[in-house]
Amino acid sequence: MSAPAIHSMRSTRSREVVLLALCAGLFVLALLGPRVELPAHYHAFADARAWQFLPNAMDVLSNLGFALFGVLGLLRLRLLDHAIAWTVNRQMAALFFLGLVLTALCSGYYHWQPDGAGLWLDRLGMVVAFAGLLGLAAADRVSDRAAHALALLLLVAGPAAATTAMHSLDQLAWVVVQFGGLAILVWLVLNKPLPGAWSVRWWVVIGAYALAKLFELGDAAVFEWTGHWVSGHSLKHLVASCAAWPVLAALRPSHRPNVQAEVGEVAAARTPSGDGVPAGGR
Repeated sequence: MSAPAIHSMRSTRSREVVLLALCAGLFVLALLGPRVELPAHYHAFADARAWQFLPNAMDVLSNLGFALFGVLGLLRLRLLDHAIAWTVNRQMAALFFLGLVLTALCSGYYHWQPDGAGLWLDRLGMVVAFAGLLGLAAADRVSDRAAHALALLLLVAGPAAATTAMHSLDQLAWVVVQFGGLAILVWLVLNKPLPGAWSVRWWVVIGAYALAKLFELGDAAVFEWTGHWVSGHSLKHLVASCAAWPVLAALRPSHRPNVQAEVGEVAAARTPSGDGVPAGGR
């Protein structure tokens, strides 16, 4: 085995160990951290205006952005070359775009008549999108194995955290999933991209998500500041959906490497080394 291959294997393993340690630390925090109560008036959003038969119309309709980006992403993936349609990156992207569609449906249902059961459903939709997004980042920065493991972990831990929050009213586990997931995404993006990584503008994704959270926290203030034109929560939905744009843009032909070159690059990264570990660390 060549020296570069050995170095690549060690780098991949070290990143996988750090990722595992981060996940373990978040798990301990979710178990032993302080109780986090759901605010008493959490379901009382600033903009409760109805339109025709639709209650809370702006908070419901602003979820259409998630559906738009989700459907566009799934269609774009379908049009890509079938020879590499199911690389791990594309599996994770498909999961992410599917999660956006589910988020639009689940969040729209919740905001139609906000309550605890609807919030649980809303969070289930978000979990699928989180899993795909973090899985894609892990595939680009750590390894295919890490991408599958991280996505599966979120698909298990997310619903468990949402269910715990609904029944015990302790939001800690969900807070850890949401903000701990963001912290892991930041760590992943700080790592050097692997060969064949997608050209996703990850810092735009992170920035859009952070801005969306600020709009969420300023729901009533934004509603007053805009003269009751739009609330912070409605803007949160619109801005958060735009976080999908960098992923969708990475699927444009001008942002993708030559198809044959990508096939060769990924294949080379997966060529078995002397001990059966892919030489490229993927």
